[in-house]
Amino acid sequence: HFVRVLGRIGDLEAEIATILAENSISVVPFSEAQMCEMPVNTPENPWKVNPEDERERRDLRKTHLVFSIDPKGCEDVDDTLSVRTLHNGNLELGVHIADVTHFVAPNSYIDIEARTRATTYYLADRRYDMLPSVLSADLCSLLGGVDRYAVSVMWELDKTSYEIKKVWYGRTIIRSAYKLFYEAAQELLDGNVSIVDDIPEFRNLDEKSREARLKELVWAIGKLTDIARHVRAKRDRCGALELEGVEVRVQLDEKKNIHDLIPKQPLEVHETVAECMILANHWVAKKIWESFPHQALLRQHPPPHQEFFSELRECAKAKGFVIDTRSNKTLADSLDKANDPNDPIVNRLLRSMATQAMSNALYFSTGSCAEEEFHHYGLALDKYTHFTSPIRRYSDIIVHRLLMAAISKDKKMEIKENLFSNKDLEELCRHINNRNRAAQHSQKQSTELFQCMYFKDKDPETEERCISDGVIYSIRTNGVLVFIPRFGIKGAAYLKNKDGLVISCGADSRSEWKPGSLQRFQNKITSTTTEGASVTFHLFDHVTVRISVQASRCHSDTIRLEIISNKPYMIPDTECFQQSALLLKSELVKEVTRSVEEAQLAQEVQVNVIQEDYQKYCQTKGRSLYLLLEEIRDLALLDVSNSSGV
Repeated sequence: HFVRVLGRIGDLEAEIATILAENSISVVPFSEAQMCEMPVNTPENPWKVNPEDERERRDLRKTHLVFSIDPKGCEDVDDTLSVRTLHNGNLELGVHIADVTHFVAPNSYIDIEARTRATTYYLADRRYDMLPSVLSADLCSLLGGVDRYAVSVMWELDKTSYEIKKVWYGRTIIRSAYKLFYEAAQELLDGNVSIVDDIPEFRNLDEKSREARLKELVWAIGKLTDIARHVRAKRDRCGALELEGVEVRVQLDEKKNIHDLIPKQPLEVHETVAECMILANHWVAKKIWESFPHQALLRQHPPPHQEFFSELRECAKAKGFVIDTRSNKTLADSLDKANDPNDPIVNRLLRSMATQAMSNALYFSTGSCAEEEFHHYGLALDKYTHFTSPIRRYSDIIVHRLLMAAISKDKKMEIKENLFSNKDLEELCRHINNRNRAAQHSQKQSTELFQCMYFKDKDPETEERCISDGVIYSIRTNGVLVFIPRFGIKGAAYLKNKDGLVISCGADSRSEWKPGSLQRFQNKITSTTTEGASVTFHLFDHVTVRISVQASRCHSDTIRLEIISNKPYMIPDTECFQQSALLLKSELVKEVTRSVEEAQLAQEVQVNVIQEDYQKYCQTKGRSLYLLLEEIRDLALLDVSNSSGV
């Protein structure tokens, strides 16, 4: 049935609205009642640390070098890190997380709204916050050079083995010294100190102070990395998996204009931060479960079904590798060994296939299943939760409240009364899991939208930038699946077209369509023309692919891949590739920005058309009843899909 008009097909805002509607994501502004609960922080009335809070919290502002490492342009800084040498020679590692629960009271208007949203929704070019910006981008965000409330986990580590001696949990006051981005932190880790010119906190320092502070920061990043390597090695011995996903990141400039659309480049500092967060999540999970064994919110990752690994095993076999999937440990070890020294893409694709075979990780209440089911398969941990991102995940807010109740010395009754029962917590977990799936799906759809927007106005026959190297990673009956590393695109390339013609490659390796047939084998597919000429495509072959867009008025536009040569796309040298990539990013910005500008110019006309639709179809301008009922269903205490009790 007709609900409402979203806009014109191809218009950026209309396409984004479609993604939101398809995933039942509501992005209405926060209400006046919710905003009235928010603290004030204005130039006329700046927020300050409360003296009572200062007495009750551990003050780290003068004793600890605290800093954050995040993507460029990040505003909602959930987490910061610290490391220092103690008087006894041991090390102290600290993970300091935004104290959101100080500002969000249980069952307040803003708490109920955050519970409904459950997560911040990140699309390719924007985000829709779970909390108002005065919290998410200001008072809860652990920005550099300002006092902030945090919840900290600090470990004392042996100075040589890095083994944990003891752990402390509690509320703190911090002042982050640096707001670093990943690339800058990696440069410092690699010894390239010239990057400090891009770090604002170093710009107005005299030479002596600059050198001293730089030395201190470089030591801290290096020590954190050493600790993270040790922690990771320990998990690796237990079977932790290093999986691979295709993540394309839209990079925005300071004015929120699109700056880049590029596949995410892995850096060691990513792993450093991730390991510290995983460590904190693990120790908090143990703490809240010990205190509340029947009503703690944890995160489980069940072992995958073995049949889901069949394609992975067959693909690896084509390269002479054996993938042992009997346990996470054997899987991790065999993936580590499945390396082709001549083609690193092979291991990336195998890890990507392993990722696709995984079960989904889910939130659950500990009173709803046996302890042996708590295990997190991918991380190789017996207990795990989410504690480190309370600005963007409601699950973390619940975990913070559980932790505060667990460490409360006086065990105040009001603290316990605000905790969920096992039944209510399990229902809440189902809702959060549902919203997380919507968030993941919407992010994937928006990335695909921007990929299509870039290529849509290009002529694939004449534009050289529409030609790229692709790697075959799966054989199908009438074609192959291809991965384009340069753009992070995966898709089907057909070897037989709608007219029944099959692909043929001549002496120059260029493809053309001719009458013939396809013959599929386990690890290859052969195209044979009626003239007797044949061409065979094997798993992990590199081919030259033309990228275009298949437009539609019935569904979203899709990327179309066409093999134009059975040889790799040759690039003269690395420098040429880098220059080409930079040009490509610049052109993408221009193209997408131009589309947005055209949409804005057409907005007035579009509004008039939509007004006519309102009159013609009697459509409401407010929130639709359909969406309202969807939200009520998500919040319902009774699981109507399981009302039979089976």
